[in-house]
Amino acid sequence: QVQLQESGPGLVKPSQILSLTCAVSGRSLTADHYYWSWIRQPPGKGLEWIGYIAYYGSTHYNPSLKSRTSISRDNAMNTMYLQMNSLKPEDTAVYYCAADPILHNIVVVTTDKDISLEVWGQGTLVTVSS
Repeated sequence: QVQLQESGPGLVKPSQILSLTCAVSGRSLTADHYYWSWIRQPPGKGLEWIGYIAYYGSTHYNPSLKSRTSISRDNAMNTMYLQMNSLKPEDTAVYYCAADPILHNIVVVTTDKDISLEVWGQGTLVTVSS
């Protein structure tokens, strides 16, 4: 059974860097045909897709966040990371890592209510405030 566990600072000041960790158990990050994603949900708003890293290592980002977002992984630790620069108060959200074997599901999950991903972490709240 695949399990995901996010961790992070909780509170970050504007303009600083956010670094989040997603510890993965039950499946290797490099296992065939699996896609690992970061998704967030601001308070009172819908889900927003941040980006993903594929099992073969390629990354892809939401165009609106691409310039200040980076997703990486440590294969030995079986851990995925999210780094987001130049944080703003509107980046306040619950940040989730999630995974699915179908890339289409990863890309559309935040816009298609009929789509669900195979596994989600419990989420970690990040508040951007001075």
